[in-house]
Amino acid sequence: MKLEFFGAAAEVTGSCHILHVGGRQILLDCGLIQGSRKDEERNRDPFPFDASKIEAVVLSHAHLDHCGRLPLLVKRGFRGPVFAQEAGCELVAILLADAAHLAERDAEYRTRKTGKKVKPLYTLAEGEQVIRQLRGQKYRNPFKVIKGVKVCFRDAGHILGSCVVELWAEENGVERKIVFSGDLGQYDTPILKDPEPIDQADVVLMESTYGGRRHRDREETIRELGEILTAPRSNRGNILIPAFSIGRSQEIMYQLGKHYDEWDLGRFRIFLDSPMAIETSKVYWHYTHLYDEEATRLRFENGGMPLLPNLTLSRTPDESMAINRLRSGVIVIAGSGMCNGGRIIHHLKHNLEHEDTQVLITGYQANGSLGRRLVNGESSVRIHGKTIPVRATVHTVGGLSAHGDQDDLVRWYESMTNRPPVYLVHGEADSQQAFRDYLSTRTGAEVHLPEPGDFLDLV
Repeated sequence: MKLEFFGAAAEVTGSCHILHVGGRQILLDCGLIQGSRKDEERNRDPFPFDASKIEAVVLSHAHLDHCGRLPLLVKRGFRGPVFAQEAGCELVAILLADAAHLAERDAEYRTRKTGKKVKPLYTLAEGEQVIRQLRGQKYRNPFKVIKGVKVCFRDAGHILGSCVVELWAEENGVERKIVFSGDLGQYDTPILKDPEPIDQADVVLMESTYGGRRHRDREETIRELGEILTAPRSNRGNILIPAFSIGRSQEIMYQLGKHYDEWDLGRFRIFLDSPMAIETSKVYWHYTHLYDEEATRLRFENGGMPLLPNLTLSRTPDESMAINRLRSGVIVIAGSGMCNGGRIIHHLKHNLEHEDTQVLITGYQANGSLGRRLVNGESSVRIHGKTIPVRATVHTVGGLSAHGDQDDLVRWYESMTNRPPVYLVHGEADSQQAFRDYLSTRTGAEVHLPEPGDFLDLV
């Protein structure tokens, strides 16, 4: 019985961990590597295992860096079930269809540009095959994955349907409990409930995305957002908000709706410019029983209707392009969250050179991504082969992150009374090292930083 570290060991994206039990293998996540073009090309590399011998996949949640390589797994021979929380299954279906569409479109563009045939990372048909293999599960309802492996999903508070994975593995009469944190949300965030506590574990596989820092206080963050949106300059140009279609887009709309009158948002035209975010929002509206107390109360006070009367849903490319003819008075929420694709690219291309434009960065930006370059203050960026001067003001509104910070991560770990050993994944090196030192000093935990290809013997 052993755990093999593969994707998101010593980096943030590409989540994929391999559990070996009784000569059989299952995966915890199968996510895309994201960041620069060079990083993303690594997704085409072979898996370090035979995909046809993987018997099941257990997904922590529906973000691409945790589920986005599933079509490649199927393409290379995987035929087993993919277990996810029931709301997560619906989001995975939306996400993979969109990712396949973008991959096909990117391959067509690169083929035209280079004159050489470029194949998409995967096709829509391959994404649809994954959807047929999804098996939805409820929170707090243990289920069998394969012989000798049982799992229970707990709410991770990160996005709708996100899970902390409790896993019990048995081999030759020996049982071990492995807890995989997935991505943990912040405590006391809107819409979603707090990360669920776990009583005990033998081993913890734990994310560390923001393990080296503390987020700005949420109330301060909301005040900052309000100050940006009510400042006189907000009337002179457009406001662009790159946002992940799952989770961040819904929270931003929630905050805009909650503070609609206070921030005088009726003077803007607000666009949700993302077909995937629109479909995702429908899923959020369907699973209202997963909301926290405040979101439930606001929903009922508003008669169960959306909170933004001036919100326009932009579904078609023509509707999206029409937004760029508007030079002021517009708030655009569009994907992708790291500015590496999607419609936000076109809005940045048309607006970054204008001094009255404001860009609100509200989430993690991977190294090499366009979003990271904007956060780093680069004076110009390349978009679609063209150099675009950056004259816009870029705001980093970090308190809205869907990831828990250093204190949130420790708070969750401290719910485990036996202080099990921790293996940190999903973090850049400096973040992991800082969190290792902080967690071990504060709790006495034994903390490890595995590298890709490392094995952990569980017996």
